[in-house]
Amino acid sequence: MKTKIAAYLLPLFAGLLITGQACTQPVNKLTGKEKKEGWVLLFNGKDFTGWRQYNGTAMPANWKIEDNAMKVFTGEGRKPGQGAGGDIIYAAKEFSNFELSIDWKTEKAGNSGIFYNVREVKGQPIYASSPEVQILDNIDATDNKIDSHLAGSLYDMIAADPKTVKPAGQWNTIVIRVKDGKVTHTQNGVKVVEYELWTPKWDEMVQNSKFKTFQGFIEGIPKKGYIGLQDHGYAIWFRNIKIREL
Repeated sequence: MKTKIAAYLLPLFAGLLITGQACTQPVNKLTGKEKKEGWVLLFNGKDFTGWRQYNGTAMPANWKIEDNAMKVFTGEGRKPGQGAGGDIIYAAKEFSNFELSIDWKTEKAGNSGIFYNVREVKGQPIYASSPEVQILDNIDATDNKIDSHLAGSLYDMIAADPKTVKPAGQWNTIVIRVKDGKVTHTQNGVKVVEYELWTPKWDEMVQNSKFKTFQGFIEGIPKKGYIGLQDHGYAIWFRNIKIREL
């Protein structure tokens, strides 16, 4: 019994250790160790250098810097849940093999997403051809009825363990690792999703999802692309956005 309890608690202790380390590290700063490992910041905590609207040329009006984080909020004249066309990308560089780490938190009922391998297609939304890692208030969001729509999931394809998510108003850390098509999502120190792009299994998952008729998914996810963040009409904060190429 003691062995079983210890095995059960080990992932929790590991997550707490990682969280504790994150709390002691300065926000939007890299440690000496991270710099040696090749990590670079995609957000300096002060402005939107490197970022712009998806299919646009400047940052959308419904983004601002608040408390050392980039914040998207409900656009003027919109209701909660109605995006204002404010999806953004880090347009300074495209990535293929990488490890991406982002801290995020949401308001009550919030909903958003992180995209990778984004390609811009005129007249098409950011999610039309890019995998989405879900951001959600699992408790109060309206889109919490389907397991693969919960936070940390590969949206509408693979569900993440909901026990790894902190509630609205608290910071979460998601790490997305992409290497030669093999992808993992690690949420608050716990690996919650694993899959492989450009395989028969991937094609099967697409066919069993809402993306089966999306031209971008039919053509195939690109081999490289931009990092993107979604405007879904809710207040979401992002900080400690960093990446290292593999």
